[in-house]
Amino acid sequence: MLKKYVPVFLITFIVISLLLFIFPINLFDGEIIYQSGIQERVIKAPLSLSYFIGLGYDESDMVGVKSFYLLPVGYLMAFLFLFAIPALVSYRVQLGKSKKQQNGNS
Repeated sequence: MLKKYVPVFLITFIVISLLLFIFPINLFDGEIIYQSGIQERVIKAPLSLSYFIGLGYDESDMVGVKSFYLLPVGYLMAFLFLFAIPALVSYRVQLGKSKKQQNGNS
């Protein structure tokens, strides 16, 4: 029974991951640390997961940026998009298949 919705989970996970890691979609709450001389400024900004693998920004955009990271809400959103949504989709597919089997047996 578990085997029926594992492929659905994996396909949905891969599709969503590709979209979030390839395209610069700024959905996730994070902070950017700018450094100019000895002064640092922390600015809250929406970030994309593609920034963490080096895609979606120009080198000129990174001038003065010391680092950037996700906030806990950003990590939660990333978890929900990458794992919870594929799990819900695969669960829904499994429910639909089991309902069809029940209707066919009745």
